[in-house]
Amino acid sequence: MITYSVRMVTITERARTSPGPRLVRARIAVFVAFFATGLAIAAWVVNIPDIAATAGVGNAVLGTTLLALGAGSIVSMQVAGYVAGWIGSRPTVLAGAVLLAAGLVLLTTAHGVVALVVALFVLGLGNGGIDVAMNDQAVVVQREYGRPVMSAFHALFSVGGAAGAALGGAVHAVGADYRLGLWVVAGVTVVLGAVSTAGLLPRETAATDDGAGAQDVGPTRTPGTLRRRVVLLGALAFSFMLAEGMVNDWSALHTTQHLGLDAAAASLPYLFFATVMTVGRLVADRVVAVVGPVRIVRWGAAVGALGLLVVVVSGWFPLTIAGWVLFGAGLAGIVPQLFTAAGGLAPGARGTVLLSRVVGAGYVGMLAGPAIIGWISAGTGIDLALVFPLLLVVAGAFGARLVGAPRGRTRRAVDHP
Repeated sequence: MITYSVRMVTITERARTSPGPRLVRARIAVFVAFFATGLAIAAWVVNIPDIAATAGVGNAVLGTTLLALGAGSIVSMQVAGYVAGWIGSRPTVLAGAVLLAAGLVLLTTAHGVVALVVALFVLGLGNGGIDVAMNDQAVVVQREYGRPVMSAFHALFSVGGAAGAALGGAVHAVGADYRLGLWVVAGVTVVLGAVSTAGLLPRETAATDDGAGAQDVGPTRTPGTLRRRVVLLGALAFSFMLAEGMVNDWSALHTTQHLGLDAAAASLPYLFFATVMTVGRLVADRVVAVVGPVRIVRWGAAVGALGLLVVVVSGWFPLTIAGWVLFGAGLAGIVPQLFTAAGGLAPGARGTVLLSRVVGAGYVGMLAGPAIIGWISAGTGIDLALVFPLLLVVAGAFGARLVGAPRGRTRRAVDHP
């Protein structure tokens, strides 16, 4: 029987005991946190053209202002890594939800570059804090379940993204003010953050780990080796999350500028992308248990690169949508494997800090990296600018081995090359 090692405990060993009510509630609470985050970010994404028009900024300036979103996220992630390890993930999740809502509200009043920068920085603070905290909880819940469940959590982020995109499209379709959608999502985000906090594992449960939770890297586990592994996982996270973040920030503008379609149509690429990411992540855990995380990353990158290539060369909207679908299908299972690998590098609070560094590196790509797309598009056009994330995805496929078992470790899992 194929088994999957989750912190050196096999499915067959852990599956004999069904998860208790407390663990089930914690899993649902993590689902809620991921959904709320996806919903809030999507509310910003699908309204980028309107928000940029209200603020009076063009592509190049918009790309630069996105640095504020990335800066807020990175600052918050590094702080949240220590805070969550000290006082736990529960208050960190709630604080992140409140800041996300505050950022959305500030976007409704962003007239001018300065106001837009402030709003995006606050939104980034919320995103960074809640992302580290909910992924920290996700790693613990997966450990306690004893089987792959991480991708399903990330699927709920995509569900939230699809819901936010659908809401934004509906607001545009009926001719309502886009600010209405932002206010609604802000309120829902706070409520969902409070609901999630009530079910998360307390600090004494989430932070306690006797070492069985860490990856057994055998004789190669030295500070230098661990540092290099964190750096390389961070580089992979940067590459793949930049590509994913590019869809968030530029798919709508690609539709309006390259294909000449209206705002309602511009919401469709992200809607399709988020929906496919959801389906892919809902099934990815089962696939990982069979083929292993290495193949998920390697072949997912290949499919994603093909999809983005279609987007770049297509001038027909249905074909472009098909390209976004392929891109989403390819990327769907990759980031959860990176975070799972990072979360298993060390036990307890130290593991939370290491996870925050890899997550932070990824969000440098997702939130700050798209600024590079803006700079490139200002000089070459948006189509050629998309070649940059395409090349990163191709390069990322060559680092797939990093999510498998480190050399020197007993092979207890499905770590296919």
